[in-house]
Amino acid sequence: MTLIPRLMAKTNQKTAIDNNSADSYQVTLSPAENGSFSIRPEIPPDGRVKAGTALTIKASPASGYSLDAIYYTVEGGMWGTTSHEFFSSEVILTVAKDMTLGAVFVENSLVENIQVIQDVVYAQPGVKPLKYDVYSPKDGRQLPAIVIIHGGGWSSNNEDIMRGLARELVKEGKYVVFSIDYRWINKLDGDPAPNHMHQLIEDVFGAIAHIQEHSVEYGADPMRIAVTGDSAGGHLSEAAALLGPHIGKGGFGEQEGLYAFMPSYIPPTKSVDQVKEEISRAIKAAAPSYGPSDAVDFKGFMEQTDRGYWDAVSPIRHVPSVQKREIPHFIVRGTKDPLISHETVQSYVEVLQDKGQKVSYIQVKGAGHAFFDWKPDAQTRATFARYGQPYAAEMRKFFDGIFY
Repeated sequence: MTLIPRLMAKTNQKTAIDNNSADSYQVTLSPAENGSFSIRPEIPPDGRVKAGTALTIKASPASGYSLDAIYYTVEGGMWGTTSHEFFSSEVILTVAKDMTLGAVFVENSLVENIQVIQDVVYAQPGVKPLKYDVYSPKDGRQLPAIVIIHGGGWSSNNEDIMRGLARELVKEGKYVVFSIDYRWINKLDGDPAPNHMHQLIEDVFGAIAHIQEHSVEYGADPMRIAVTGDSAGGHLSEAAALLGPHIGKGGFGEQEGLYAFMPSYIPPTKSVDQVKEEISRAIKAAAPSYGPSDAVDFKGFMEQTDRGYWDAVSPIRHVPSVQKREIPHFIVRGTKDPLISHETVQSYVEVLQDKGQKVSYIQVKGAGHAFFDWKPDAQTRATFARYGQPYAAEMRKFFDGIFY
């Protein structure tokens, strides 16, 4: 049976935050800019709210602005705090933890000419439904597609964190942009068995196969695709660009020396070999940002220790000669990035160059890690405005040179 895109509501649902035995919790309101939000019942002056209270948050943009998200932020998670975002003007939350509430608004000019389809489910190989969001110019037809793969240490975040970059790439009306999610590594999704690195790559291939199958619905050309991603998504975008020829049915490491990726979604009308050929032929360019290319640099995220497995999930080991397949690259890294060193990126750049591939590597002066992320907190949005927006424009120019 054909898997048809299914829209899952991100909003208008009662959302429980972690329960514990406290009688009340601290609810802090973040001041809104370019709009306002109201809460019922009202938050007391001391900010203490009885556990289990259902809060209704309504957001109203100012003239010339649109709602980006209503959100709450709590302590915990990989990065110290975790934000949960909702894309409707009214949300109901149940208070069960200390949290900060707010709403973010963006200029109408950024969103008024695009159509956004959220939460298209493409597969569910484990507990978590795997999904993507679509950002398309209104009335777009047969446009090149850009697939964005989010970062987060292969173990956090989802497609929402790339919406700032998606809006920047789609805003000139030349591309349909897809922001995809994938399984988290190990058991972080709640799966009883651990998810391994090759399965995350298989999810990326599954998303691309689903996008190609439904491309006409979104106004995209299934055979003109670029991939991009940051941090862990940088690695996964390199994998998408370079490992397509290794899609197959032979299993991954089950036989010595055989590592074949089985996409987590295969269209029912296509064979695995067709998917392999179409994905490999469709991806024309890659723009991985501040990501690792060799498993030696992310071995701590994997339980496998054999070199064969490491090499199989390392894009740097699979760069083709330009005579065999041309995959131009655009790569950026902040000069103050504490996680991904210049040497890590440069080693990949040198292999690309040795194989004759065209590569543009830009070191962004003063930038740290994850400057393409979009979160509701003011610091992340300011970082995106300072570094993400201008280098998204450079990335867009790079893609223009490929597709236009």
